Amino acid sequence: MISNLEYYKVFYYVAKTGSVTKAAGELSISQPAVSQALRQLEGNLGVLLFTRAARGVKLTGEGRLLFSYVEKGYEQIEMGVTKIRQMQNLELGEIHIGASDMTLQFYLLPYLERFHEQYPEIKVVVTNAPTPETLQFLRDGRIDFGIVSTPFEEREDIRSVPVREIEDVFVAGRRFISYKNRTLDLQKLQELPMIFLEKNTSTRSYMDGFLAKSSVAIQPEFELATSDMIVQFALRSLGVGCVVRDFAKEYLESGQLFELRFNQMIPKRSFCVVSNMRIELPMAVRKLFEIMELEIK
Repeated sequence: MISNLEYYKVFYYVAKTGSVTKAAGELSISQPAVSQALRQLEGNLGVLLFTRAARGVKLTGEGRLLFSYVEKGYEQIEMGVTKIRQMQNLELGEIHIGASDMTLQFYLLPYLERFHEQYPEIKVVVTNAPTPETLQFLRDGRIDFGIVSTPFEEREDIRSVPVREIEDVFVAGRRFISYKNRTLDLQKLQELPMIFLEKNTSTRSYMDGFLAKSSVAIQPEFELATSDMIVQFALRSLGVGCVVRDFAKEYLESGQLFELRFNQMIPKRSFCVVSNMRIELPMAVRKLFEIMELEIK
């Protein structure tokens, strides 16, 4: 059993410098204190660790054996302390983020760009997944924080901060031009070929729930993995696509797509930053949040 780690620290510096005087200087303690620590260690171990030399001290055979192990351990500790300081100074570290294509592209990416410019040594790992999976990754401790879109099930252990509004729209191409500039009833969607995201997304869950309140049940012609693909299908007039407006903005402005209008407003949703209240946020994450002008209490 190790009796006093401080003795081994003194032993390390005496062995490294070959001098009680130099070791005392390195440790900022008196020479008698160094000598006393060595006597205590030798007494505990029952061996002689040093012999006097012409200049300073010299390790015995037992001393050399002990130093071969203490040196590795102590230098590993010093390296660990150095790494911790580098992490505190943002010279080392990793951030693990969960985000969907949508939240990454239309919210997080500009902030990551600025963060990387300021702290290029910090590695950023983004796990791409829809909202339900991102929330599970957060609960499992696999990510430091996530960017998700509402709606999602709120939990006491998850901190959620809304950061940006988003709007769901229905877009169509030239095949459906007869519906342009008309005000439609939501029931009309049941007669049209629809293009939706897959069911494991918050966007799909939200739209299904919203339409159900108006007794509208949609059986999509196409169910796709990404909103970008929905826009591409709509551009080819394969159906009416349901997407967040940001994905279709360029094509709506150019006139390649148009937005269907309805006699009911589709309520807006939000992007939210979510974090686990039970886990302390790393320094690098807190710095990223400062760039995002985000206060997490």
